[in-house]
Amino acid sequence: MSDPYQDNRGNKDASITNPHGRGTMSAGTASGERSRTQDAYLIGDSMTGGYGQGPDILHDCTIAVNKGEIAVIVGPNGAGKSTGMKAVFGMLNLRKGAVRLDGEDITALSPQDRVVKGMGFVPQTSNIFTSMTVEENLEMGAFIRRDDFRKTIEQVYELFPILGDKRRQAAGELSGGQRQQVAVGRALMTQPKVLMLDEPTAGVSPIVMDELFDRIIEVSRTGIPILMVEQNARQALEIADKGYVLVQGRNAHTGTGKELLADDEVRRSFLGG
Repeated sequence: MSDPYQDNRGNKDASITNPHGRGTMSAGTASGERSRTQDAYLIGDSMTGGYGQGPDILHDCTIAVNKGEIAVIVGPNGAGKSTGMKAVFGMLNLRKGAVRLDGEDITALSPQDRVVKGMGFVPQTSNIFTSMTVEENLEMGAFIRRDDFRKTIEQVYELFPILGDKRRQAAGELSGGQRQQVAVGRALMTQPKVLMLDEPTAGVSPIVMDELFDRIIEVSRTGIPILMVEQNARQALEIADKGYVLVQGRNAHTGTGKELLADDEVRRSFLGG
């Protein structure tokens, strides 16, 4: 995969994004981290909660992302990574903490209302309509739109050219990596303010993983902040502006992708040395 830190990567057409709002979070070390993340564009702040009446899975967990950034959540199996993502999206009730988007407290909103507010969420599985064509999947993604969304479809095809080539093909006939592109493209059809990806490279080959990461970088270059859960920790941190290492539902390490890759403890405990 080519250097993900190049400033000139990707599609610069920001019209695919929702233009409202910008955060101000800056990359930094642990000192003063909480005060800086309070102004982030999207923040799940000090989240504690679990599913239903069950025990807490998240414990005072904070996850944030700013405009144009890629923030990656990594950690061992069972660390609460996907739970943290789902908490930000409103799929479980928080017992403590809050979720804010562009300065607005959205903690009490349903996932459907959060989509209307500008959150695009791509789950790990069951994220496309397999019997529909690629283009029909994208059209379904525009369900909250009342304007002409054809230009957005063309922008998705510019980001993911293979989808344009296969626009009339049933999505279920595509490869795993191409299906993930359909899922991301469908989320982009809402013109989201922020894009959330749960394990986007799960089950794909290393070559396809690199391609997907390149496409994710291109999406971020349009200005959309991306919050991503990933099992491929080393590769994900290589493209991350911000990284969160969770252990048992708690923040264990936070920093830029480069900082975490250079941290001896993170490398030894989570990256295989």
